[in-house]
Amino acid sequence: MRQHVQGSTGTGTPQGRTAAAPRVPSQPGAADVDREEGAAARGEHTHSEPPIPRPRLVQRASVRGQILDALRSALVTGELVPGEVYSAPALGERFGVSATPVREAMQQLALEGAVEVVPNRGFRVVERGTRELAELAEIRALIEIPVMLRLARAVPVERWRELRPLAEATVRAASSGCRATYAESDRAFHRAVLALSGNEQLVQIADDLHRRAQWPLVGGRTPAGHADLLADATEHTALLDALTAGDVDVVRGLVSHHFAGAA
Repeated sequence: MRQHVQGSTGTGTPQGRTAAAPRVPSQPGAADVDREEGAAARGEHTHSEPPIPRPRLVQRASVRGQILDALRSALVTGELVPGEVYSAPALGERFGVSATPVREAMQQLALEGAVEVVPNRGFRVVERGTRELAELAEIRALIEIPVMLRLARAVPVERWRELRPLAEATVRAASSGCRATYAESDRAFHRAVLALSGNEQLVQIADDLHRRAQWPLVGGRTPAGHADLLADATEHTALLDALTAGDVDVVRGLVSHHFAGAA
């Protein structure tokens, strides 16, 4: 894999998340002093003791997050091959980090259904066929089409215009030919559209289904090539035009075709 995280010795290291500035505590009053004295008598932490090193915890979370993002990209591009088993120490060596953040990221991917735990060996990338991909497309259509039709009738034109940059970003991402970049841009557009429904649970469920639909099929074959990515991205701008115009029939046709193409 070519990804590197903060702290690795390779080049092209992405910037880590900026740690929050330390909070300056206010001066304690008499009541605070009494509480601290009582806490000290019980062996509890008081403000007079050295503070917990919070920046170290933030840095670890940042590394884990970078590893998770890198592994998700590797899944989309097919660098993590379906059916293959990967150990946390081996992946950690590739990324230039310890096995711990890799193992934690892999456990998150196991919860998402992307990998499965193989005792004493590591994590196996889940094998999926065209049937599963078609099933995911069907479920997404059942969820998203009715919502988009309702939004086409109710959302003001100016709200749709605010999503224009996201639709155009999917076209640029598709033009780059990078599947990982397009995958994130694709999901960002769909999340923004569905977020106008005001239903956070719906957005989360739809995004999870969308992410699963982007994983490679068995044999490492990706479901779409460069030209397919461009065609998919162009449908986003056409869909936004129809939503802006409130043309329900065109919206229905475009979204149905969009999900049919995903299968």
